[in-house]
Amino acid sequence: MNTAINIENISKSFPGVLANDSVSFDITSGTIHAIVGENGAGKSTLMKILYGMQKPDNGILKINGDIAKFQSPKDAISAGIGMVHQHFMLADNLTVWENIVLGIDSSNLSKIKKSKYIPDITDLSKKYSLPIDVNLTIDDLGVGEKQRVEILKVLYRGANILILDEPTAVLVPQEVEELFENLKNLVSQGVTILFISHKLDEVMEIADRISVMRGGQHVGTVSKEKASKKILAEMMIGKDLPTPPSRETLISSENCLQLKDLNGVPSLGKIPFEDINLEIKKGEICGIAGVEGNGQRELSEAILGLYPVESGQIFLEDIEITKLSTRERRLTGISFIPEDRQSQGLVVESNLIENIILGKQSSNTYSSKFKNVLFKNASKNSKDVVDNYEVKTPNVQTLALALSGGNQQKFVVGREIDGKPTFLLASQPTRGVDIGAQALIWDKLKEARDMGLGVLLISADLDELLGLSDKLYVIYEGKLVKQLEPTEATPEQLGSYMTGLGI
Repeated sequence: MNTAINIENISKSFPGVLANDSVSFDITSGTIHAIVGENGAGKSTLMKILYGMQKPDNGILKINGDIAKFQSPKDAISAGIGMVHQHFMLADNLTVWENIVLGIDSSNLSKIKKSKYIPDITDLSKKYSLPIDVNLTIDDLGVGEKQRVEILKVLYRGANILILDEPTAVLVPQEVEELFENLKNLVSQGVTILFISHKLDEVMEIADRISVMRGGQHVGTVSKEKASKKILAEMMIGKDLPTPPSRETLISSENCLQLKDLNGVPSLGKIPFEDINLEIKKGEICGIAGVEGNGQRELSEAILGLYPVESGQIFLEDIEITKLSTRERRLTGISFIPEDRQSQGLVVESNLIENIILGKQSSNTYSSKFKNVLFKNASKNSKDVVDNYEVKTPNVQTLALALSGGNQQKFVVGREIDGKPTFLLASQPTRGVDIGAQALIWDKLKEARDMGLGVLLISADLDELLGLSDKLYVIYEGKLVKQLEPTEATPEQLGSYMTGLGI
C-alpha cells in the first residue's frame, strides 16, 4: 500500500522540554490513522510540524514520497494537507460558501460573485456526502454542520490528507455516528485521515491503525484488530482506564445554589435562557447536558454575574446575589472552572504564583489590609495545587503558557476547588485532557462533593455527566426541557433530548 506520510526521527524541543524525541512511524494512504496519548505526550507538536506551524529540529518528513520542508501552513496546504481544529475557525456572521472561499480570493468578499464558487462547492459536498445549504450563515448551523463546513473548507483547498483534532469533543452521539459515516466515505474516495482523540472507544471504532505517544516518543503502532482499550491505556499511561467514581453521597437538605424563574436579557432578538428553576443542594452534583449554543454558557455567566438577568433571582445558600458584582460573588464563595482555560481561566503570560491569585485578588488570603499582594501565601498555595493535582511543571515560577493543556486544566481545577468555595460551577472540566488527568479531576470533584460542596456540572462528555451527576437536566433552546435519572439514562437518550427529539 502507498504511504501518505513518512515520519522519520522527528525531534522538537522547547526551553526545558523535549516535545518530540526521534518520532518515527508511517501513515498509509486511504486509511484512518489515530494518534493517542496523554496531554504533553507530543501529539500537538507533531501535528503542528505536519501542518507547517512549527519546524522540526531534526528528522525528515515525507508527504507522498517527497521530502517536505514546510515554512508555514500555506506550504502544507499546497502539499495537500488540511487541518480541522478542535475549536472551529469560522466567521459566524458569514455564509457557508463565504467561509469556504475566505482567503482563497484576494478580492473583497462583497465583490466576489457567488456563481464563481457555489457550483463547485455544491459538487464537492455531493461528491463526499457532506450536504449543506451553502447560503446559510454559520450562526444558523448546529455544531455537527459547522464541522462539516470545516471539512469542506479544507477539501476545497485540495486536501487529500486531513488532520482532525479532537473532532468529536462537542458532538452528541448521533452527530458522532454521522461524522464517522462521512469519514468512512472520504476514505473510500482516497482521502487519508489523521484522527487525534482522547476517546478510546471512538478510536477503536473508527481507526484502521493507532499510534500511541508517551513522553514525546512513539511507543508503538497497533492495528485495529490487535488493539483493545486495555492495551492502549497501558501503552499511554501504564495502567487501566479510569471510570467515573460512584455516586455514594450524602446530599444535604440545605440549598447551596437556587435559581428562581431566571430569564436572561435578550441578545440579537433571542432569549438565551428562560424560566430556569433549579436547586442544587450541598453535597450534590447537578449535571446539565446540551449541545453548545443552547444557553448553557449564558446561564453560567449569569450565575457569575457576567451576563445580565432580566428577571428572576439567584441565591447562594440563603443570600440573594442577583445584584452582586462578579467580584462580590467570587468573594461570597463561588468558584468557576471555565470551558476555555486559556481565555477565561489563566493569564498564560504570567507564572503559576500569579495565576493562583486570579479571582481572589481582593480576598484576605492574597491582599493585606494595606492592599499589598501576599505573594508568600500565593507561592505556598500554588505549590500545594501543583502537588495535590499532579501538575507537571519545573516550578511555580513557570509561565502558564509553558504547561501542556492538561496540566493547565489541572492547575485551574485545583485553584478553584482548593480555594474552599461554597459552590463550584464546573464548565467542561475535563475537555481536552488525557485519561490520567480525567481520572484525577473526577476524583477531586467527588471528594469536594463528599465534603459538602454543591456543584453545577456543564459538560459535553455524556459519560462524565451520567457517571458523576446526582441529578441531570437537558437544556434545549434556553430551557431545561427534561430531568433524567443518571443511573438509568443512556447517552443515546441524552443525545435525543439534546437535539430536540423526544421532548
